[in-house]
Amino acid sequence: MSLERLKGLEQSALMPTYKRLPVEFVRGEGALLWDDEGREYLDLLAGIAVDNAGHCHPDVVTAVTDQVSKLIHVSNLFYTEPGMDLADRLSRSSLGGLVFLCNSGAEANEAAIKLARRHKPGGGFVVLQGAFHGRTMGALSATPQAEKQDPFAPLLPGFAAVCADPAALTAAVTDQTAAVLIEPIQGEGGVQIVPDDVLIAAREACDRHGALLIFDEVQTGAGRTGTLWAYQQTPVVPDAMTVAKGIGAGFPVGALITAAGCSTSLVAGDHGSTFAGGPVTAAAALASLGVVSTENLLAQVVRLGAKLMAGLAELPGVESVRGRGLMIGADITGDAPAVVLAALQQEALVINATGPSTLRFVPPLVITEQEIDDALERLSRLPLA
Repeated sequence: MSLERLKGLEQSALMPTYKRLPVEFVRGEGALLWDDEGREYLDLLAGIAVDNAGHCHPDVVTAVTDQVSKLIHVSNLFYTEPGMDLADRLSRSSLGGLVFLCNSGAEANEAAIKLARRHKPGGGFVVLQGAFHGRTMGALSATPQAEKQDPFAPLLPGFAAVCADPAALTAAVTDQTAAVLIEPIQGEGGVQIVPDDVLIAAREACDRHGALLIFDEVQTGAGRTGTLWAYQQTPVVPDAMTVAKGIGAGFPVGALITAAGCSTSLVAGDHGSTFAGGPVTAAAALASLGVVSTENLLAQVVRLGAKLMAGLAELPGVESVRGRGLMIGADITGDAPAVVLAALQQEALVINATGPSTLRFVPPLVITEQEIDDALERLSRLPLA
């Protein structure tokens, strides 16, 4: 009855911008979810790479409960300790420069676009084919997918998309380029790892032409790949990076983090956000980062990610598996969206499809080895072929 009521409210009150699966979740703990009828599900999606610390981690619950009882919001016209501490932690754990806090990955990428335009006024952008950087107008302009862009044209000018090839990228970057924007692993593009030689070419081209190299780590950050930030497993260091999703434990948070060389490009009045760095969200992010940044957990992400990839590769119907840590894509011969629905309804397993034949696995980083084994057993009973 509850689910039918929600479906009715969706039809009468919400714009039809989402295709929801037929389940209402009411409780979560670790890598488990429960629906309104008490059925238990194993979650390999984590709110789309968001619940890295797991559902309702005690540290996050305590931090949020404590903060919400003291102060919820005052805006960025005043100081609050959690927001300042969050910026400091993000900076010290990564590029060492200054931080702009916001509410989402798309907002972080919008800030990165403005940072690059301040760095080189009027400059253009180079992005990779298959990229996804968000749905707001600037971030959408950096997302070269016709089905997403065409209904909202004209978009921002100055964005050029190239294939993930060192020579193509090198040729695309000129003295008129403000920035190269890259996901080190393309999440919505099917968990495609950008090769190191492409990243090296991007770094060298940006240095040669005075452009910024910006990494979009909205999906890859916060321990997802087995290091706190994915760039730490590559041979290059970006000038700036955008993060969101997994740093907030489900609360709306994002950040643009800079290295020292471009930290002062944005000045007072250039950008802003009413809710950014709010005390409750910042308290949640600080607690979540405390969970996902421990050496033991990061080592577990590497170990269990390898176990999940190996197990997936052995399943009938799986053609290829790729990934890093617990960010994994699998191409199957079957219908991926149909498998997602069957997994939910038949096996109480929450997974995701990024295309007609690609499944994505981004479970909470606190998932256990036994739960990985359980997930593989459930997947073996699904029509992957």
